[in-house]
Amino acid sequence: MKSVTLPAGEAVPALGLGTWKMGASARSRAQEIAAVRLALDLGYRLIDTAEMYGEGGAEEVIGEAVAGRRDRVFLVSKVYPHNASRKGTLAACESSLKRLRTDRIDLYLLHWRGTVPLAETVDAFEQLKRAGKIRYWGVSNFDLDDMNELWAVEGGAHCAANQVYYSASRRGIEFDLLPWQRERGVPTMAYCPIDEGALAGSAPLAAIGKAHGATAAQIALAWVMSQPGVIAIPKAVKPEHLRQNFAAAIIELSADELARIDRHFPPPRQRTPLAMV
Repeated sequence: MKSVTLPAGEAVPALGLGTWKMGASARSRAQEIAAVRLALDLGYRLIDTAEMYGEGGAEEVIGEAVAGRRDRVFLVSKVYPHNASRKGTLAACESSLKRLRTDRIDLYLLHWRGTVPLAETVDAFEQLKRAGKIRYWGVSNFDLDDMNELWAVEGGAHCAANQVYYSASRRGIEFDLLPWQRERGVPTMAYCPIDEGALAGSAPLAAIGKAHGATAAQIALAWVMSQPGVIAIPKAVKPEHLRQNFAAAIIELSADELARIDRHFPPPRQRTPLAMV
């Protein structure tokens, strides 16, 4: 498995399991728990979730699925912006820990910018680190202006990652945000790396996939993982998708194939608004 190095020097997998939309329905709970367990069996070692997903339901799914195997997993969760005050962050983290059935979260993110001053959230994150409740903290859906503001806050440069929408067809962050993060050694976590499934039907990616015995979706994932300092976190529940996504981690795209992807999905020539869902 390819890896990405966090600012503290720890290597984490370049492919993880996203859990957006999990935990929202009791009817799908058993299937979702089985999916996470299969992911662990296949070799997934990074799982991304949030208190927002299913209003805590996704964290409960993960907590049940990883029981007995917690030490094999790098867990990522997120705090709602409206919970991100000093006291609110501490309380939200405790609730997430209970739902996840664990004593620590490996990477805890501010889900997006809200009205709470960043200084308050960073102070709470640092307090959680000192208490051993979280190992690292970071942000999500932060554009360049947000990152510059964060860096101006005391302790803000301790940010370990920024999770944003990024795929071969949504490359806006390459203009300024991604270079800024690379200069500072801050990894990017790419959610929706298959562009909410749109790239699974891409004819150009399917054509490249033929040489690898791979699908267009697998090539889309391989492209994201070929970008330095980027972690892909596709969501999957179906066993075949879990297997295909994991297999994409070993696909090596040639310089010619990367150039072909650039022709079909050109890198940005100007600053664009951050893509979000």
